[in-house]
Amino acid sequence: MQIAIINGPNLNLLGKRETGIYGSESFENYFKGLQAQYPAVTFTYFQSNIEGELVNYLHEVGFSYDGILLNAGAYTHTSVALRDAIAGIKTPVIEIHISNVYAREEFRHTSLIAAKCVGCICGLGLKGYQLGVEFFGMTDI
Repeated sequence: MQIAIINGPNLNLLGKRETGIYGSESFENYFKGLQAQYPAVTFTYFQSNIEGELVNYLHEVGFSYDGILLNAGAYTHTSVALRDAIAGIKTPVIEIHISNVYAREEFRHTSLIAAKCVGCICGLGLKGYQLGVEFFGMTDI
C-alpha cells in the first residue's frame, strides 16, 4: 500500500510553532515513528508553503497511490486550486488538521476542500495521520 502525506504552509514549523496548539514534536520525527509502526506501507512525505507545488504533487501521486493524507493548512480555507486538484485525481484524499479548526477562529470553520475529500480528521493532534492510515488499511474505496 502506498500512502502520500502532504502538508501545506507553515507545517514545516511543527515542534516550534505555537506548541500549545500543534505540540512540540517535529513532523519529521513523527513520520519516522509512523513508518516504523506500519512497515507494510510505503509512505512518501511532501511539504510546501507554495500552493502550486501542492497542486503539482497531488497530480503526481493522485493516479497511482492508494491514499493521500492532506493537511492543507491555511489553504484549506482559501484554495479553489487544491479543491479542483483533488476533484481531478483518482486517489482518495482525507483532509487532516492537527488542531480542532471548529474551536478556533471562525474563518477556519469553512473548508473549500472538504466536499472533494472522502473524510476529515481534525483536532486529534498528530494521531490524526495514524487514523487516516488505519482508514485506508480497512476500506476498499
